[in-house]
Amino acid sequence: AGSRPPATSILKRQKQLRRKNVRFDQVTVYYFARRQGFTSVPSQGGSSLGMAPRHNSVRRYTLCEFAQEQEVNHREILREHLKEEKLHAKKMKLTKNGTVESEEADGLTLEDVSDDDIDVENMEVDDYFFLQPLPTKRRRALLRASGVHRIDAEEKQELRAIRLSREECGCDCRLYCDPEACACSQAGIKCQ
Repeated sequence: AGSRPPATSILKRQKQLRRKNVRFDQVTVYYFARRQGFTSVPSQGGSSLGMAPRHNSVRRYTLCEFAQEQEVNHREILREHLKEEKLHAKKMKLTKNGTVESEEADGLTLEDVSDDDIDVENMEVDDYFFLQPLPTKRRRALLRASGVHRIDAEEKQELRAIRLSREECGCDCRLYCDPEACACSQAGIKCQ
């Protein structure tokens, strides 16, 4: 009599059939209109950036198309960033590092920086971090360009108050904690 191969469990066979890796073949991107945020606290100024509650368009990409789209977008962001740096450098040169006033420097805008001065094509885009904080003027300009005509000025005061409250955290205890006078202890948290 010939020998049979050992029988394998049905449960083991089912486990072998399951694949444990995830595969992606598409990227779905939802686009939202820009709105004044009221949900984040920028490090300076008011007019935080937010988005509309519902998306206004959807686009599907293959992984390759999405990578190409990201590359184009990142190059454009990098180009704008480098133009702003070049503009700042020109202003600093005209004002001798901000020590003298210059009408010419005050009148300079991004349009005065030539695209020929910026060589983004030969740069490695992935070496740059793209979520840079935006100055208040830029945020306001983005909101206006997105159709936000009335920017709520009260947000600026609220954001200032939040930033101040974050600086004044903890209690006044020194060396030892007096639970009777400790604001942290009274709030039910460990003494800060």
